[in-house]
Amino acid sequence: MEGTSDFLGRDVVSIRDFKRDQLEVLFQSVQELEENPRSLDGQLKGKLVVLLFFEPSTRTYSTFHIAAENLGMKVSGFSNPAGSSVTKGETLHDTIRMFEEYGADLFVIRHTMQGSPRFAAEITEVPVINAGDGSREHPTQAMVDLYAIRKSFGKIDGLKIGILGDLKYGRTASSLAYALANYDVELTFIAPDALKMRPEVQQFLERRGATTESVTDLKGVVGDLDVLYVTRIQKERIPDPTEFEKVKGLYQVNLEALARAKPSLKVLHPLPRVDELSAEIDTTNYANYFVQAAAGLPLRMVLMTNILGGAS
Repeated sequence: MEGTSDFLGRDVVSIRDFKRDQLEVLFQSVQELEENPRSLDGQLKGKLVVLLFFEPSTRTYSTFHIAAENLGMKVSGFSNPAGSSVTKGETLHDTIRMFEEYGADLFVIRHTMQGSPRFAAEITEVPVINAGDGSREHPTQAMVDLYAIRKSFGKIDGLKIGILGDLKYGRTASSLAYALANYDVELTFIAPDALKMRPEVQQFLERRGATTESVTDLKGVVGDLDVLYVTRIQKERIPDPTEFEKVKGLYQVNLEALARAKPSLKVLHPLPRVDELSAEIDTTNYANYFVQAAAGLPLRMVLMTNILGGAS
């Protein structure tokens, strides 16, 4: 896997820290792993990864855990802080220091507070992967999303991509937007005014010369899209319950909503879904979200291997 040295010993805190050529090297390696699924088995035998998930997770936690086991790693940490000393008031600083003493080779951290993985990266020499921090970023999910798009179309350049739902508090939406700034795409943000993309994300995209538009209605733009990335409206991240009541159930992507879509449209969703994406889409050619979810395992295997130098 040539070109993986850019990841060696590196933190993965923000997708903004990665350039297009680095991402393409990663994606090529993931493609090679999908073609030969056992090729990285045992590559990191004896290494210790510590999964610190201060917030619930199914796909991200499970794929990191399974990826680590496939690579031969030892796994420690927790998937729920309720069973840890966090409930006694232990700080993130002390948790990191403790696992350093236990020989951690890699930290994977999900936290409710934005900036926590970056803080962890600043206080330890052990590489840190951000598995989601508050409403801000989820860089490995953005990598998975890009790979899923690339796998579907054989490219990313030239596509028209819509991102729908909670763009203000949804960290997957902002991370994907940041990531797509590396490519020549047209971005359409679809959200109510109360949940539109945050100003700092828009400003980043403007500085990178990205083509964007913002609308509140899917119907008027769906026929132009190659990719529709759907996100749920996240009750747990909206600070004002009355704000959530105003926007819950505002969007539902079903066959009626896609009546004007291109036959080649691909619908993505980081999951979990609630009522924003109908199950009737599952059996159509539009559905690409389970393929997207499956890509999380090989991508995280490649990423950890590259960070810890387990592949030649």
